[in-house]
Amino acid sequence: MAIELSDDLIQLQRSAVEAQREATVGAYSAEAWKPWLEAAEKLHAEITAHAEATGQSRFAVEAALKKAVLHSEADSES
Repeated sequence: MAIELSDDLIQLQRSAVEAQREATVGAYSAEAWKPWLEAAEKLHAEITAHAEATGQSRFAVEAALKKAVLHSEADSES
């Protein structure tokens, strides 16, 4: 059974990836990492809600989402 991902989930994953990039550019500071941590927290809550609403495994939804977003970004960089 294929995992269906909403546009909102995909956008949240992209936002979390971008926040991570920005947070890890310089030296660590709690202030610099705060947007990343907040984006990740929101993403995980939405993944859980989506999994519960669709009756799918949270881990399967997260894996499909990461594959869709992270692998598509890696492919476009080649």
